[in-house]
Amino acid sequence: MEAIVQVEQMSKRYGEVQAVVDLSFDVYAGEIFGMVGPNGAGKTTSIECLEGLRHADGGRLSVLGFDPWREQPKMVERIGVQLQESNLPPRLRVSEALALFGALYPDPVPGDELLERMGLSEKRNSPIGKLSGGQKQRLYIALALINRPQLVFLDELTTGLDPQARRAMWDLVREVRQGGCTVFLTTHFMEEAERLCDRVAILDHGTLIALDSPEALIHSLDEEKRIIFHTRADPSHIQLDQLPGVTRFELNGERVMVQGKGERFISSVVAELEDQRLDFRDLRTEQPSLEDVFLHLTGRKLRE
Repeated sequence: MEAIVQVEQMSKRYGEVQAVVDLSFDVYAGEIFGMVGPNGAGKTTSIECLEGLRHADGGRLSVLGFDPWREQPKMVERIGVQLQESNLPPRLRVSEALALFGALYPDPVPGDELLERMGLSEKRNSPIGKLSGGQKQRLYIALALINRPQLVFLDELTTGLDPQARRAMWDLVREVRQGGCTVFLTTHFMEEAERLCDRVAILDHGTLIALDSPEALIHSLDEEKRIIFHTRADPSHIQLDQLPGVTRFELNGERVMVQGKGERFISSVVAELEDQRLDFRDLRTEQPSLEDVFLHLTGRKLRE
């Protein structure tokens, strides 16, 4: 795999505050790479250094083969950036914004093509101030893609969006990747990182504390899973506590809870229920998530 972003021992200080400490990681072509962390973990500083908006105090940075600070004019022609906040004039029309940004590049994507791709064709003549939150985010992504970038930075993409708009944005990010663009995503939503990202970097106090696929990070937590269901069967007929991997078994009226570990824990319990021909309903599973990993590594204390 080709590493199109390379960070080696990057550091950044603001006065007495060490925002980033010896940060090292790679981003590979064609992946959705996520960066998460508590407030003040160094995410924004890191991404702004990679975008050439800030100068790292130490370390080596390479984005598409360019030094982000020294070669920013060359680099920005090949990257796209969607910032946390984008302040465009509210009376500026959608088509005008695309034309304005497109004029900055030698070979921009036609505005109508981007509007169709983003589902904004009907809003081409609408003032930006009249767009919904989800429509504005789609427009900002369109502006980030207008120069046909190889790499796009998406910073807190779905903050403030309702669940329906958030899911629509997730589909859009997948489409961007399918179109051949590598995605570097920062987010506060662990479900978003778990659903979208091929790999996730977790930062805390400016330091990289974990980096792997969401599945591998969750597996490393080694927490137990639960199966909960209801049944009217005779309790004496329910024999699940002897199954391999089962560590806890509870009966509370019609409610049954089975807890345990192992790759085949869930399938073995369900198979046993079928073998015993037990009538069960409302079965659900509770498994560790990336949020559990995040809280385990960074703690539960609120940060300013």
